[in-house]
Amino acid sequence: MKDTKQTDRKGKKPSSPKLRDAERSSRNILQAGMKHFSRRGFSGARVVDIIKDSGLSHRMLYHYYENKEALYLATLEFAYRRIREAEHNLHTSSLDPIEGMRKIVEFTYDYFVENPDFMALLSQENFNGGKIISEIEGIRDFQRPLIDSLEDLFTRGKKTGQFKHTYDPVQFYITISGLCYFGLSNRYTLSAAFDKSILKPAYLFERRSHITSFVLQAITGN
Repeated sequence: MKDTKQTDRKGKKPSSPKLRDAERSSRNILQAGMKHFSRRGFSGARVVDIIKDSGLSHRMLYHYYENKEALYLATLEFAYRRIREAEHNLHTSSLDPIEGMRKIVEFTYDYFVENPDFMALLSQENFNGGKIISEIEGIRDFQRPLIDSLEDLFTRGKKTGQFKHTYDPVQFYITISGLCYFGLSNRYTLSAAFDKSILKPAYLFERRSHITSFVLQAITGN
């Protein structure tokens, strides 16, 4: 007898409503956690505020996370997984090496612009000496696909002669992140010190173009 349950377009059975509700509730909690932990840090953020923003009850929150530290740890993991998954969707292995590298640089900058809570959360965790992030199980494995992508681009770019210079992929990514992060995380003080246009969208686009050009020149020599 054939299974009469509905399947999606890929032929897979859809997840149950109960499972989808649980995933949605957990995501709501973690998104609210990012908002409050990024602004007030682990010590300053209040669980009651996170519960209020998540739209769930105390009982539901503590059903998922037994205490504030567990919630903070899960929030950090959620933040890292989200950016790494988005990077994976760039599919740089199918792109020309120069275009693949451009894609990574532009994505990194755009992600920081569009996700200020992510940048602020990292700043808070660094301010606290990275006490919690090291507890995330497999945190270093999260970074492996990104490093593999950079290694692949360097290998192919060197082989085709498009890249005159290649670098350690970890050092290279830290450089990209630094170029993208500093101007955004400090744009209010930089604006006061240099030019108020730093706060305007036109500057953000100019900065994005500058970083991309700077990075590509470093590897192509052009």
